[in-house]
Amino acid sequence: MRNRDLMTMHLGALFTMDANFRMLSVNEPGGSSPAPRFFLGRADDGNLWSLAADLPRQLTKGLHELCRTEPLDRTLSGSPRYEQAYIRLLETYAPVRNIWRGPAYRFPRGKDSAQTAIAITPRNAELLRGGFEKLLEEVTDWQPFYAVIEKKKAISVCRSVRISAPAHEAGVETLPEFRGKGHATAVVAVWARAVRSLGSEPLYSTSSGNLASQALARKLGLIQYGVDFHIE
Repeated sequence: MRNRDLMTMHLGALFTMDANFRMLSVNEPGGSSPAPRFFLGRADDGNLWSLAADLPRQLTKGLHELCRTEPLDRTLSGSPRYEQAYIRLLETYAPVRNIWRGPAYRFPRGKDSAQTAIAITPRNAELLRGGFEKLLEEVTDWQPFYAVIEKKKAISVCRSVRISAPAHEAGVETLPEFRGKGHATAVVAVWARAVRSLGSEPLYSTSSGNLASQALARKLGLIQYGVDFHIE
């Protein structure tokens, strides 16, 4: 599969889209959080971009023209060449509130792991108490949902936090006192296998400043296929 195709899956998992491939909202239950105004996904074999559905036509025209000339970054490490130009254009409409960037990874095929995590469902969701209470309301909607259990409570979890038919995005958390012991690596690997069993692609992405999350990707042997850049 081409890396640009994976970036297309990534974008479709992150946000809901209209018929014109324009972003509507963050792809989460209820869809109440607005999508960023600008998304640029860069892979070594092509760029992909999308704009918020409510941007005015003249602004979108200028952004599209810039994106068409954005060069490929085969190193997947640099900033977009026209980053400041994108920002200036968007600020003619409304102030920029936030800029987000980070690597996006795929899981290698053919790599398996021991079953060291269990599936979390509404039937055993009480295992989340003692540290992950905030996730209790997510159990039904964010499946597959897996956890490493110690002394009858979840200590590390991974679940699908953005879901589309082609791809699921991972969301992983470990209780502070259990970090650095390999639990996150184990639970993410089991989650990825479960997603593949559904016929979907497991994906993992993080921000450029989250060094711990990037270290986890390396431990898992994930392969970076692109980098994404959002402007809100």
